[in-house]
Amino acid sequence: MSKQGGVVILGIFAADTSYKAKRLPHIAETLMGSEFTLGPGGKGSNQAIAAAKAGGKATFISRVGNDPFGDMALAAYASAGVKANVMRMEGVSTGAAFIFVNEDNGDNAIIVVPGAAGLIGIEDVEANRADIENAAIFMTQLEQPLEAALHGLAIAKAAGVTTVFNPAPARAIPEELYALSDFIVPNEIEAAELVDHAIETDEQARAAGEMLLQRGAGAAIITLGDRGALYHAHGQSEFIPAYSAGKVVDTTGAGDAFLGGFATALSEGQTPVDAVRFGCATAAIAVTRPGTAPSMPSRTEIDAVLQSV
Repeated sequence: MSKQGGVVILGIFAADTSYKAKRLPHIAETLMGSEFTLGPGGKGSNQAIAAAKAGGKATFISRVGNDPFGDMALAAYASAGVKANVMRMEGVSTGAAFIFVNEDNGDNAIIVVPGAAGLIGIEDVEANRADIENAAIFMTQLEQPLEAALHGLAIAKAAGVTTVFNPAPARAIPEELYALSDFIVPNEIEAAELVDHAIETDEQARAAGEMLLQRGAGAAIITLGDRGALYHAHGQSEFIPAYSAGKVVDTTGAGDAFLGGFATALSEGQTPVDAVRFGCATAAIAVTRPGTAPSMPSRTEIDAVLQSV
């Protein structure tokens, strides 16, 4: 654990356009929906807001356009208390996402266009080197270009900063990335993509975790939806059950809530297993609310869930 403070996150902002209906339409079909929402999103952005609302000192590195969606991003960071190291670009739109939410069970499907954040490069990482090197935790994902994520992880690792890598959206990744990840945190779908086998049982989850360790990751955390999460490290493997904080409304922001809470807890010096519990409690509250960033809970709410069990 780094002796320094704060969570620095590299990622994208995307304005979430969310549509609730009973199912996705077929090609050439128009389907009536039941609800529409517009709000701040993007994996890294959601994680930064979740970390800040959970009580962490959060810094977010990204790019947005000089447009209304970019204004939305900066307003969201100001409201949540996120330090926004965000470049505004002319002539390039801010990212946006289409989100389908099943109105019966909250399941979701997403299409994201990174927009300005798709142009994040090594130069953005270098411009924020000091903040990365002075963080307790550095976290990134795969919505922005891979080379930026790799460079950020390498800087953090060299500085003794704890690194958290969320391999999402799922894709093939270079072997060197595993060794840069103190914690690799996929969901069960992403983990299955990485290890090329289904993750439907506890044994399959543990086998996937072990394979990620063999590739060089320090520890693997596989989130398993309503089954909770697996923490798998050298000499320790433990399933942490999911919490319930009410009726599930929208699962879209669950993974980002987990990661923001997990990173905050780690930055405070909690053990990895306790940090996983903290992340599970954060996600449990987020899924009871619509949207992604707007669903992220406060520290008081998270502590109440943890104290209730």
